Amino acid sequence: QVQLRESGGGLVQPGGSLRLSCAASGIILGRNTIGWYRQAPQGERELVAAIYPSGTTNYADSVKGRFTISRDIRKNTVALQMNSLKPDDTARYYCKLPIGTVTYWGQGTQVTVSS
Repeated sequence: QVQLRESGGGLVQPGGSLRLSCAASGIILGRNTIGWYRQAPQGERELVAAIYPSGTTNYADSVKGRFTISRDIRKNTVALQMNSLKPDDTARYYCKLPIGTVTYWGQGTQVTVSS
């Protein structure tokens, strides 16, 4: 059974940093495309960053230059390093794993950027 679990969220001041982690069980993440998404209150879930099996990455324009997605094959995790955080980055962050016609989501981790 495939399961995803996000961690690393919290409360941080503007300009601060957080590192989110998505841990997987039941599947090898390095062989799949993994996406980090976020959903703000009363907002739609949006793509933040993605990493492909080739190692290629993709970012939303709003986070380019501030966020970095990476994977650790040994730990079977995908991380999202978030720097220079802004209040607009406040949201619940999820990792997404599409496999064929099935899409797996974690439960999310809350990120709040506030002074």
